[in-house]
Amino acid sequence: MSENCVNPDPNCQLCPRLAAFRSENKIKYPDKFNAPVPSFGDESAKLLIVGLAPGLKGANFSGRPFTGDFAGELLYGTLLKYGLAKGEFKARPDDGLELINARITNAVRCLPPENKPLGSEINTCMPYLKSQIETMPNLKVILSLGLVSHNTVLKARAEKLSAYKFAHNATHDLGGGLTLIDSYHCSKYNTSTKRLTEQMFHDVFKTIQQYL
Repeated sequence: MSENCVNPDPNCQLCPRLAAFRSENKIKYPDKFNAPVPSFGDESAKLLIVGLAPGLKGANFSGRPFTGDFAGELLYGTLLKYGLAKGEFKARPDDGLELINARITNAVRCLPPENKPLGSEINTCMPYLKSQIETMPNLKVILSLGLVSHNTVLKARAEKLSAYKFAHNATHDLGGGLTLIDSYHCSKYNTSTKRLTEQMFHDVFKTIQQYL
């Protein structure tokens, strides 16, 4: 990849397993996106939200992070509630929704089998996240959705993992005016098991507002 490249090539072959899985899905679902999902939102934003990876019928189908699955309903609904988005979320990339002072990306840009990327795939895709962080001139807050995102952000920043313990609504000073804030992932599993409630997720965004 070239320096400061924030999005993979649409035909990226860096992770053979993910590339093969993407090819299978292109055959099964020829009218869907089926490519590395690019970041969404303005690079001049102060907030970067980092998820894990695209879902099959979510971003892998739509081509926009968190669009088409349950996680997006909670995430975009919360962004709208806290003034970080405008318009109406209709779970389609052409719904006209716009982010305000926020950008969304994933630690791994391609759909992994069983929604579980390998450690090697996370590491291979990490330069795109590193570049994304470095090319946001006004970045003040990174929101990590889940432990994998948390660890990947820290690795991309060359930080020591043991120095920053993941916990819901925890804040971590990364220096240089940058704060990492953690949340349990807004997945259907986490919300259905009450590991994450809507109020808990909203509380994270109340914390974020204090740093923006």
